[in-house]
Order: sequence, then structure tokens, then C-alpha cells
Amino acid sequence: MYSQDRLLILDADGTTVDAFSAIAAAFAHHGMDIGDLERFQRRRHLFKYLGGLKEFPGNLRRHIGRRKRALLIGTLTELYRHQIGLYDGIRELIEHVVGAPRLRVGIVTRNITLEPLETLRQLFARNGVDPDAFDFLEHLPLDQDKTAHFRVIRDAYAINPARAHACGDEKKDYLAAVRCGMHPFIVSYGFEDYGRLTGKIGVPAELISRHPLELRDRVLHALELNHRQPLLLAAPVPAMRMASALS
Repeated sequence: MYSQDRLLILDADGTTVDAFSAIAAAFAHHGMDIGDLERFQRRRHLFKYLGGLKEFPGNLRRHIGRRKRALLIGTLTELYRHQIGLYDGIRELIEHVVGAPRLRVGIVTRNITLEPLETLRQLFARNGVDPDAFDFLEHLPLDQDKTAHFRVIRDAYAINPARAHACGDEKKDYLAAVRCGMHPFIVSYGFEDYGRLTGKIGVPAELISRHPLELRDRVLHALELNHRQPLLLAAPVPAMRMASALS
């Protein structure tokens, strides 16, 4: 028997959190070049994080070894916790959905920072979002399939798949939602560009938001929350200067 609740699963990196800015800044701090967002979106697997063909040789020389990798992840963690923000309109989106009755809302992430859940809690709190307002905040290792995890969350709250939604920016997000019978909200400003999403992956153009403000409006309209008064959450804490974040 289904409950009367609805479900909204939000992805972190590339959907709600400006992950590219963090990755680019972390690489630059260690003398590496990740390239621009457009080229970053078109890379696959290893090349996505070590740069494209142009940047790869120099980055690889600097990135070899566990110690250097640990330093890079440490820098990335500091940037997430003390500087990187949410995309435009995302705080407003979260304010509306976490205050809606009979709506379960949470984050599923593959974040690779140190203590990733604590990292995200600090990031959300600094941006004026109470992390405790979410019904769940889950971290998945990179090698785990999101599909099974989406089902676990859905079944835990006895959600009718037709009343479940998932937001993401990559192929795996789209496939996990579809395989679980959920409605996918996909964005093209994160880790996959519009051309790949529509041409290579086969995501219908009608499901894609090209800007975070478009995602906000699509989700709120679908959930009939357009005119709901948002919760009064804490004001965001100003981001630290880059030098302070990395000191």
C-alpha cells in the first residue's frame, strides 16, 4: 500500500551545487588546468577530471601518486566547505520543497571530498539551507548504481513511483529515474551538455533544463508549489576568499 507522500530526489554535484567551479579552482591551486566548462562536459571518465587531450599530459605528471591525490581532494574539500555555492535559484527551490506537506525531499550524492556528507552539510548551511530540513542526505561510492538506491529510498517511504521525481545532470541520473518509474528532471549546465544528453544518451529535450532557474520553475510547477510561501531559512554565510579557504 502506498502512502500519500510524494518524493523528490535531488542530485548535488552539477545539479544543485556548482561543482565545476570547485574542481577548476582545486586543479588550478595545484598547477593543473581542467579547461573550460564546455570542454569539461564533453569528456568521459578519466579525461573529465584530468583535463582533455590538451591538458592531460601536464596534469598527469602533477597528479601521479597518492600524496598528490590526497592534497587535491583536501583542497577540493576546503573549497566546498568554505567557498563554493549553490546555483542560482536552487536555495529558493529547496526552501519551497522542504516546506511542502507530504513531500519527502533529500540529496543523493557521489561527492568525492573528505567526509562528503559533512562537506555537503557545511556547504548547505553556509548557503542558508538547514541540512536537517532534508528527509535524507545519502552518499554513494562512485561504483554503486543509483537505480537500486533510488528504489530503496522510494520503498522506505512507500512512494507511488508515479508520485516520485529525481533531478540530475548525467546519464546515470536519467537512467536510474526511468528504471524506477520516476519522472526525471535533467539539467544540461552540469557534467553533461545538451548535445550529449539529447544525441548520445537519448534524453527527451522536453525533460532538460538548460539553466538552474529553469529547473527551479519546472520542479515547482510540477509539484504545484509555485505560489507557496517559502520557509524562512537562515541567511547564507558570505563565501570566504580563495586564499582563506585554501590556507
